[in-house]
Amino acid sequence: MKRLFTLFAMLCAMALTTGCAVNRATASLTPGTDLTQVKTAYVVKQPKDTHGLDNLIAANLEKRGYTVTRGPELATPYPADVSFTYVDKWMWDITMYLLELTINVRDPKTGFPMATGNSLHTSLTRKSPPEMVDEVLDNIFKAPKK
Repeated sequence: MKRLFTLFAMLCAMALTTGCAVNRATASLTPGTDLTQVKTAYVVKQPKDTHGLDNLIAANLEKRGYTVTRGPELATPYPADVSFTYVDKWMWDITMYLLELTINVRDPKTGFPMATGNSLHTSLTRKSPPEMVDEVLDNIFKAPKK
């Protein structure tokens, strides 16, 4: 009976700890999208972003050779080949960390999504915000064309 209880306790402990090590990194392109033609980009700053993710995205794009401008959401077409929007989700686990980041590449005239990338890292697999931005953009630019 004591062995059965010990085995049950170990299984419960393993089940409770495995849920913390989740990560996901995906990207997809809208059919007909060709990002190799993109030279300029506009990064839309989210009004509630207090972590400067727009700056990280812009710096990463500049490192990749793009001419980047950034600013608030505009009512008129963006002065670039594409615009980038993002949604960030932060979580508290002893310290604040970026749990999930989704970046959308949009047509600057219509706002139609041309590509989407997402990265999710829970507490045990967490990455820094620059690493998350790099992972999402890498996946977007390497996504297979449809």
